[in-house]
Amino acid sequence: MTAIDMSLGDHITLKQLSHALSHGLSPIVEVESMDGIYTVRFHHANGISALSDKEGRTCTFLGTGEIRDLLGDLGLTHGVLTCADQCGDEMIGVPGHAMTPDEMLAHGTRISFR
Repeated sequence: MTAIDMSLGDHITLKQLSHALSHGLSPIVEVESMDGIYTVRFHHANGISALSDKEGRTCTFLGTGEIRDLLGDLGLTHGVLTCADQCGDEMIGVPGHAMTPDEMLAHGTRISFR
């Protein structure tokens, strides 16, 4: 684990991400789709950091193009698109279980930023 991994918290701004990447951070990038709204999370040795604004609010996007441009400009080349879906159908009583973050990454779709 690098020193930069140790200093990352639950939220990271684009400026902090750029600094961390230039100092050796090599995260797994997750782009999560929630009914047409997208968020970005970075999985690293110290946990998970959500892309946030200066006030600590998670950034949301209405499409993947802006995400591709932002992250591609920082040198990131790819990520995993995951979907936050319901895990059961309460209308007909079908039980389900929420996927873990590891399961979401394993079953996600690889996407490119370049």
